[in-house]
Amino acid sequence: MLFHSSIRKELARSFGATLVVLITVVMTMTLIRTLGEAGRGIFNPADVMIIMGYTVLSDMPTILSMCLFLAVLNVLTRMFRDSEMVIWFGSGRGLTSLIKPLFRFAWPILVVITALAFLILPWAFSRIEDMRDRYEKRGDIARIEPGQFQESANGERVFFIEKDTNGTQAGNNVFIAQHKDNKESITSARSGRVEITNGEKFLVLENGQRLEKVTSKPDLTVATFKTYGAKVDADDQSARSFVPYRAKSTLELLQSPTNAHLAEISWRAGLALAAVNFVVIALATAGVNPRVGRTANLGFAFMAFIVYFNLLILGKSWVETGQVQFGVFLMALHGGALALALLWLAKRHNNWVLRPSRKLAALKAPSKDTA
Repeated sequence: MLFHSSIRKELARSFGATLVVLITVVMTMTLIRTLGEAGRGIFNPADVMIIMGYTVLSDMPTILSMCLFLAVLNVLTRMFRDSEMVIWFGSGRGLTSLIKPLFRFAWPILVVITALAFLILPWAFSRIEDMRDRYEKRGDIARIEPGQFQESANGERVFFIEKDTNGTQAGNNVFIAQHKDNKESITSARSGRVEITNGEKFLVLENGQRLEKVTSKPDLTVATFKTYGAKVDADDQSARSFVPYRAKSTLELLQSPTNAHLAEISWRAGLALAAVNFVVIALATAGVNPRVGRTANLGFAFMAFIVYFNLLILGKSWVETGQVQFGVFLMALHGGALALALLWLAKRHNNWVLRPSRKLAALKAPSKDTA
């Protein structure tokens, strides 16, 4: 049908424009947040763009849902404003007849949202956690930054090196403070280099001194040296000891249905179900009112989207703490939202009007005084 094809083309244009804007905004916000985390030492600064890409990918189900909601709402509101819906209604069709073309346009997006929520989202979170864990387990040499005090992986040493311009395996003005086995030591040297002996890394210091003190004794030992070797920790290549719930695959969550796992499943399923409900909600609420301006529907869209997703987050915490059952939460939130949207759509389709009862109308009617 010509009308169906034209409305799908307009939906595609509106969806594409909204998607570009939202992705740009989300990428900018994610970049600022990731740069802040890299500055605090949570991520490797060299991996900022990769972390940002994984983060945006994990946010794509929410972004696509909002784009779909805004596209349907904007297109139908424009049709009401330009009186195209009057022609549609005049041909004997109602609002419910728009469900088919809307879902014919939306079903590929809904499939993508479902795949992202159940498959790609945990994979992206897992990659982020792997990069975070690998950066935390880096060796002492990798932790050293020129002109900065850096703590070792086990927290026993503090390093300071002014790196030489000839390479990263040598440096000048080396400082090492160590606290181990009730002993405190401070070692400084004019220069140092990294050497590998029997597969182990050593920091060889030259022309320096070492101060050592036992915590329980007041004595202080001072020694000067020409060459001194200090063993440094290598990179920890072990796997992650802890896997967050959001980084586990959906199959792993289903195999162990604890409250925390069910809460994560409710979040992933909620992303897909919310996208379906948003199509119906947009159809049921689309319209134009000259008294409130053109931005009223856009404001309602943001309000409905925020409330819906806040309920998703709140319900996830309720399921995790055992306050609400998994199935009850899904039926109450998503089933309730769908039922209300369909009821409102039926009201607009059939032009139902809430009228007062005859008794109430008779009480409100003015009485006729007889002369």
